[in-house]
Amino acid sequence: MASLDEELRLDAEENAREAKYIMDSLPADLKDKFDIDEIYYFMDAILDYYFTSGVLDAQPDDEGFVDIDIQKVADYVCGKASEEGRGTYSPDELFFVAQADMDFQEQNLE
Repeated sequence: MASLDEELRLDAEENAREAKYIMDSLPADLKDKFDIDEIYYFMDAILDYYFTSGVLDAQPDDEGFVDIDIQKVADYVCGKASEEGRGTYSPDELFFVAQADMDFQEQNLE
């Protein structure tokens, strides 16, 4: 069993890989618009959406998948950022972030 410090280190490394993947996946015009701190914020807000929306409690389809509406995720992140004074973002821009986040998660399923 890994120590707490080791688990925290591994989690931080995974988050760094995910943030890099998202940045690398963005269209060129958005790569210059968002910095890495914003990407980390978006990742946290996306995770918050999954926990608060009930999507994690949804029944999977026959193939074991749960349908997640990326546009709803992007809308949620925009609203949360605005509410928390983090900035004003376009749901169209954050759609790409949410899609890249989902792609990363799908590629790293165990």
